[in-house]
Amino acid sequence: MMEYLAMAPVASFIFAITIASSLWAFSNDNAYGNMILHPYSVSRGQRVYTVITSGLIHNDWMHLIFNMFSYYFFAFQLEPKLGHWQFGLLYTASLILSDLPTVYKHKNDDWYHSLGASGAVSAVIFSWIMYSPVGTMMIMPIPIPIYSIVFGVLYLIYCNYASKHARDNVNHDAHLFGALSGLLITIVLHPHVVHDFITQISGKVQELIH
Repeated sequence: MMEYLAMAPVASFIFAITIASSLWAFSNDNAYGNMILHPYSVSRGQRVYTVITSGLIHNDWMHLIFNMFSYYFFAFQLEPKLGHWQFGLLYTASLILSDLPTVYKHKNDDWYHSLGASGAVSAVIFSWIMYSPVGTMMIMPIPIPIYSIVFGVLYLIYCNYASKHARDNVNHDAHLFGALSGLLITIVLHPHVVHDFITQISGKVQELIH
């Protein structure tokens, strides 16, 4: 635990506060209601803070566990590469940016609510992909490792399709725009990552050809 705190203090704090807030909201309906994103209200200048607080709570245990496992596997490796304050900026900004399309899309839907850290977690994953595009990832239910860049492309295609056609009550827009925010913010903070990204992919392509 102390190793994680020293290596990635910001990621550790976000990890802890998200779990604590989610557990609190599970047993406190008032907290849940005050923290959840309600685009209808936000678009009218009310409860604007929920573009952030909605990322600190989750719908149920499975939602929380899935997001925090995904976060755990990437965030603690990313922060030492990206930088401490840079990681905090990436996470917070992506949390907000991933919610803005949802606020616009559902600004007249009084019934619609959204919550969860998925948008910011997607940003963390895609920031990591910029640093390690030819690293491998295990994605269920695929039984073999796949390259990070392959996962990224498939993920963006799926999120774009699902945001237009899915009827599963999952906020695919947040996933999509969180991922894109992660890419953009990483490039703005560390422009050299683009050259390294291209070099790694080129090297892997040449290796596979030969």
